[in-house]
Amino acid sequence: MPELERLAARHAPAVLRFERKNRAYFARYVPDRGDDFFTGYAARHAALLAEQDRGTCHFHVLVGDYGAVLGRFNLVDVAGGSAELGYRVAERAAGRGLAGEGVRRVCELARGEYGLHRLVASATLANPVSLAVLTRAGFVPDGPVELDGEPGLRHTLDLDVPYAAASP
Repeated sequence: MPELERLAARHAPAVLRFERKNRAYFARYVPDRGDDFFTGYAARHAALLAEQDRGTCHFHVLVGDYGAVLGRFNLVDVAGGSAELGYRVAERAAGRGLAGEGVRRVCELARGEYGLHRLVASATLANPVSLAVLTRAGFVPDGPVELDGEPGLRHTLDLDVPYAAASP
């Protein structure tokens, strides 16, 4: 099983490859990051690490064979015991349960390692797989949202309630 690792400086080249290789795939479900994301990636990666050092975000990569990044699982806007969860999995890794496993693992870290009490996550209605991942991980629908002009659904997870997610 791939390892979930906290984002580090050594991951920068692999994360950039992951984002480039999957750009068109991700754009089917979420807004494209734009060309600037890729041309200025070294500075962007350093800024992410600085945010992580301040404790305002916790970034993770799911690393497979030979250091290849298969997914990203991030907790952002950490404040008051709460954070927002975001994730993406490589096209070649889709359909293997890695999104669900990565979400489960990062929820465990949020609860145990980071001392969080509540997570929020949203997905567009056009992305039923991501909505199903959230439901299986124990997230509860919490109302409609608009995500870059697309209708979506916001979910919450109370980390103080014992883990009782449905099986994958």
